[in-house]
Amino acid sequence: MKKPVRGFLPIVVFAMGTGWLAGSAEGQTYYQFEPFTLSFTGPNASELGEINPFMDYRLDVTFTRSGESHVVPGYFAADGDAAETGADSGDQWHVKFAANRPGVWQYSVSFKQGRNIAVTGASTDALPIEGIDGQSGAITVLEKREGPYADGRLEYIGEHYLKFSGSGEYFIKVGVDSPENLLAYDDFDGTPNVAGRRKSWDAHRGDYDDDAAALLWQGEKGKSLFGAINYLHDKGLNAFSFLTFNVDGDDRNVFPHLLSTDREAYEGYASNGQNREAWESYFHKTRLDVSKLAQWERVFTYGGQKGFFLHFKTQEEETDHLMDAGSLGNEQKLYYRELIARFGHHPRLNWNIGEENDLPRELQREIAAYIRATSAYKGQHIVMHTFPPEDYFYADLVGDQSVLTGASIQGQRPDFRDVYTRIVRWYHESEEAGKPWAIAIDEAGSGAWGLVTDAENPTHDEARVRVIWGSLLAGGFGVEWYFGYQSPHNDLVANDYRSRDLFWKQNAIARRFFEDHVPFHIMRPLPQSMPLDFLYVFGIPDEHYLVMVENPVKRNAVRLDTVGTRFGVQWFDTRNGGDLVSGTIDEIVATDTLVSLGLPPADIGSDWLAVLEVLNSEERLQ
Repeated sequence: MKKPVRGFLPIVVFAMGTGWLAGSAEGQTYYQFEPFTLSFTGPNASELGEINPFMDYRLDVTFTRSGESHVVPGYFAADGDAAETGADSGDQWHVKFAANRPGVWQYSVSFKQGRNIAVTGASTDALPIEGIDGQSGAITVLEKREGPYADGRLEYIGEHYLKFSGSGEYFIKVGVDSPENLLAYDDFDGTPNVAGRRKSWDAHRGDYDDDAAALLWQGEKGKSLFGAINYLHDKGLNAFSFLTFNVDGDDRNVFPHLLSTDREAYEGYASNGQNREAWESYFHKTRLDVSKLAQWERVFTYGGQKGFFLHFKTQEEETDHLMDAGSLGNEQKLYYRELIARFGHHPRLNWNIGEENDLPRELQREIAAYIRATSAYKGQHIVMHTFPPEDYFYADLVGDQSVLTGASIQGQRPDFRDVYTRIVRWYHESEEAGKPWAIAIDEAGSGAWGLVTDAENPTHDEARVRVIWGSLLAGGFGVEWYFGYQSPHNDLVANDYRSRDLFWKQNAIARRFFEDHVPFHIMRPLPQSMPLDFLYVFGIPDEHYLVMVENPVKRNAVRLDTVGTRFGVQWFDTRNGGDLVSGTIDEIVATDTLVSLGLPPADIGSDWLAVLEVLNSEERLQ
């Protein structure tokens, strides 16, 4: 008879402010929405050990309260402090959890060893880890407190906007899609420098704030990337995205796996852009770099503490066929399980199954379903990025055809003329399919240009009007900005967000307008029958309308699809922000002919938003 593997009782490690504390499970204080970690002393293992600690052990903890249950996957943590020590072996095993409700949470532990049990869930030779498997306990979680997690978890609730479980507020996203290789960073362990694309982020070292001090590793490592995140935060942005696997993609420096050869050999091979066999020849496909992943986690933790939405782009078009030769097998299941176990506790995120994803439709469904089944938090947003030049793939995925809850749209036109129409299309088609999607434009413009630098276009008028406002007035929940490959500071080499410094304010202005002035979550895109380019209308019929006409000084006459309605008119400066102000006309009556909105209070070369309110409406914009 096989003997169970011996383990030991857990301690609890939990996030509190900017630091990490550890101690016994008793006597600690836990708060609603704030992540903590159960840390078990279990079997001693190593990344390349004979027993694969990633595949051949399966740790799950089930947290239960008043009928609500979450099964949280665990992971091998080496010595428990691998970000600092660089350890590749140890006896520490972690499970991260963030409770959505206060009260007493019961937990029970399943920890077993068996061949490939991490991804199969069962094994004929499974052995319980003695002293841990079957263990149970309770943790008391207090009501939320003020701080970065007070809004709660950002969830898809069957509407076009994501909602915070704690505050009940809806979310508007403005952030950066570039560089996609954000995690190709000098300070991360085991990160190669293929084609010299690895980043120092030194331009942002001066933006570092001491609120990240407890998250630095190995001295001052991480400081410059924390500075970059703090810079984006100070500019009013609230999202950043990153690839987690680009072995044969554009960059080739980002992956959670261990190389099976020395780094220099891989760099020499991967620098030849014609080679597409790196995954088969240079990697341990089911062995991960624990210290690198622990360092990634510190960056994501800082992002979470600063209120950032974390956009996990898990694959890209060049890599989505590599694992399991393009099927959902052990390699791919382990990859997603490890991402979810190590990072799924963050309150503001989405899982993107692939940038420019062109997998067979059934495999797209299977991957999305596997993510949903593996995640402990069933409200997490799951999306797929558009495969250019069209987004026709979505037609087979809306409604109950998949578990996807939204679209991550890539534009194609350098003048951004396709943004509004494409969001409106999938806004309505997802509704008609019975499951409204939360939609974002995450790569506007052509791949060659995207968002250019301030030096190339200091006003960014088209990007502001047609993308920021065009997407939000189309019913999208936000935007992320891609830096085209022909522009300086482009997607692969971007190392300084100040290259677009003048533009970030305009994103923050739009976000704050929607958060402060309009009940956007109950408003809708209202395409009009008037054949006028760049006439964007968003609102509640017969109550409120937001009307944007590009350059209203020259094109201020519009026809709205409503007749005999008296409107009050105010204006908002989309470039500079500020209060709502009166223009040359305070009141209009909508007829079946062209109606002048009047002019904004001054022609300063900006594009203004007309805010119309039905005068007999009981609800008023504040």
